[in-house]
Order: sequence, then structure tokens, then C-alpha cells
Amino acid sequence: MKIFFAGSIRGGRQLMPTYQYIIRFLKSRNYTVISEHVAAEGLEKVEARMTEQEIYEKDANWIEESDWVIAEITVPSIGVGYEICHAAKHKKPVLCLYEAGARASAMVLGNSTGYVTAKSYSDKKQLEEIILDFLKKRKNM
Repeated sequence: MKIFFAGSIRGGRQLMPTYQYIIRFLKSRNYTVISEHVAAEGLEKVEARMTEQEIYEKDANWIEESDWVIAEITVPSIGVGYEICHAAKHKKPVLCLYEAGARASAMVLGNSTGYVTAKSYSDKKQLEEIILDFLKKRKNM
């Protein structure tokens, strides 16, 4: 099963350790994370060598070939919001995660399409439980 992971890049990289943790956790459960580069050090320099069109096409194609999308939305990011919308448009189940106490976007929290689920977490154990519950429910559909 392929997962597209979305996390802020140009909007701010302060949650890199969380992105890395989520990706390691998914991979430890034998999921393929097709966008694990989001948690790579120096990604901004790599993407600086790509055109915006190349970045868009790469991410859009990966979202379309994924089974699920998991997005960490604590750090506001227009790109992550766009990826969530693109996934929902293509009927991909999306799990949006955000730190407890963070002010997540009403556009995400209020989405009632049935494709977007938003959950807050307070620690890594709860984060893991939320992810596993989401994947288990989607796997059995």
C-alpha cells in the first residue's frame, strides 16, 4: 500500500522531527511512503533545482497513484492544503494530523466530503494510534 505523506516545506520546517518520526513509523509497518523526501534534510535545495511545474506534476502524480494521504497540518502550508484538496478530488482517503492546541484550518476541519479526517494528537503514542486506526479502517473498506 502506498502512502503520500504531506508536510510543510516552504511554509516552515519546524516539525521535521515529527515528519521523520511519522515516515519511520509507517515504513516500520511495511507501508511504502512515496513522498518520504518531505522529511529529508536539504530538500529546499533539491527542489530549488526543479521548476514549480515539475514539483506540481511529481506531487500530483504521486497523490493519484497513492492509496492514502497522511498530512501533518500543524504548520500552515498552502501546498499541503492544495495536496489535501487534490487527494480528496481524486477520492483518496486523507488523514490530517495536528498537534493538540494548534489552530488547524477550518477548511480542513470542516470538510465533510467523507474523504478527509482530521485528528489532533498530544504525544507520539497517540499519533501512532490515530494513524493505525485510520489505516485499519481504510484497509477493511
